Amino acid sequence: MDYLEQLKLDYKTILSNYIHNQNERNLYIGQNFIKRLIQKNVTPEEVISIHKQALEDIIEDLPEYTIHAYDFLIEVMVHFGLKLKEHQSLLMKQEELRIEMEVAAKIQNTLLETTIPNPEGLDIGMISVPLRKMNGDYVHFMHDHKRFLSIAVTDVVGKGVPAALCMSMVKYGLDTLEYANSNPSYVLEVLNQLIEKSVDDGMFVSMCYGRYDLEKDIFTWSSAGHEPPLYYHSRENAYYDLESKELLLGILPDVKYSQKDIKLNDNDFIILMTDGVTDFRNREEFDPRQYIKELALSCRHLNAQEMCDNIHKQLQVLHNYKLEDDFTIVIIKK
Repeated sequence: MDYLEQLKLDYKTILSNYIHNQNERNLYIGQNFIKRLIQKNVTPEEVISIHKQALEDIIEDLPEYTIHAYDFLIEVMVHFGLKLKEHQSLLMKQEELRIEMEVAAKIQNTLLETTIPNPEGLDIGMISVPLRKMNGDYVHFMHDHKRFLSIAVTDVVGKGVPAALCMSMVKYGLDTLEYANSNPSYVLEVLNQLIEKSVDDGMFVSMCYGRYDLEKDIFTWSSAGHEPPLYYHSRENAYYDLESKELLLGILPDVKYSQKDIKLNDNDFIILMTDGVTDFRNREEFDPRQYIKELALSCRHLNAQEMCDNIHKQLQVLHNYKLEDDFTIVIIKK
């Protein structure tokens, strides 16, 4: 007698005992029998077939409609079992992807980690919050501990692992350039050639690259399709948009980028950000840049990091804590 036949006999005995005496002990025996069925990989439709056969043996003249009902249930369970396996397979793949994303996010955080410099005469704050596990924004500082400090604020047009890989390439390019005194226009031109040759045609990068001369207090910037920084002139109590209408990185190979200068005086500050900060797609007739100006002005007595944190907190409240994109903001105060 094979094992399946033995299972059928044992189940028949258990079912018969329960039909004649519905007590806790017989129910408990039936529940434990499930373990044997699982160990032998008995499918749900096979369990119903075993139950049907046992019922036919136990009860004489079982109504024909009952037999038909069990036949129908067996067919239903065949398809149920197939769909259940598909569902379980998808859940396993989803879990594998989740684990891979966790690992990739940790690697990205390690690779893209940057230290905020603390040069004399400047106060710098930063906050960068990804919408999902992988951050499509990146901030890169370089400081020669002498005269120059540079900063790159980057946003990859794309999400997930491809964006993270592209961001790693941007970091590699910035590390290769390595000198904080490089002209911003030159940096963007080199990165543009690297990205245009190396990434998919559908992947583009926006960047604002700035260099601060600590001796002359001059900020030189160049931008590749990036959200324009805001410059607050304290003596005039006025803001200026640091516009630079240039192409995104990675579109065309030989693009020339312009650069401009401004001189910072005491209590002036510059706000660099990604478009996730100004993304108010659910609010029509709303000027996000004006709102950010007002927020920054209201907390300009705080240090740069506290200003960044305060602006992020207020924008979260305005968005009902549902930001639509990666959020990155950097403030440089003189």
